[in-house]
Amino acid sequence: MTCVLFVCTGNTCRSPMAESILRNMAIPGIEVRSAGIFAQKGSAASTNAKRVLDEQEIPHDHSASMLDDSLVEWADFILTMTTGHKDNILVRYPNARSKTFTLKEFAKLDGHPDIADPFGGPVDIYREAFQEIKETIEKAAEFLQQDHSQ
Repeated sequence: MTCVLFVCTGNTCRSPMAESILRNMAIPGIEVRSAGIFAQKGSAASTNAKRVLDEQEIPHDHSASMLDDSLVEWADFILTMTTGHKDNILVRYPNARSKTFTLKEFAKLDGHPDIADPFGGPVDIYREAFQEIKETIEKAAEFLQQDHSQ
């Protein structure tokens, strides 16, 4: 089993969308969760994140989790939405260095390393974030499947 943890700030927009996207891909041997660096435990996904997932017919049932020792230990890969999230994790959990990447870094994509936070924006901004996350996860899934098959 390969355990993938997506991390953003509040665990209400980007990381829940990423978790739902990867889970919906139903890749055998992949387990997925999400967390936030500054999450309020139990918060629902944002209204617009849920709306975009509904539009894409991707199932979701989200309750925010705070990043903690047990999640870091659980994860084989910690994939963050920004370099700031990655840096924060590495300061708090230096032993997680070998398994912590930005999502775009893990997918080996060039260009801007961060996925912008749609929090508080109109639904179109969430749609853009969703599309960027989805395309990046599709690329990252190639590497996850290779890792799992070893």
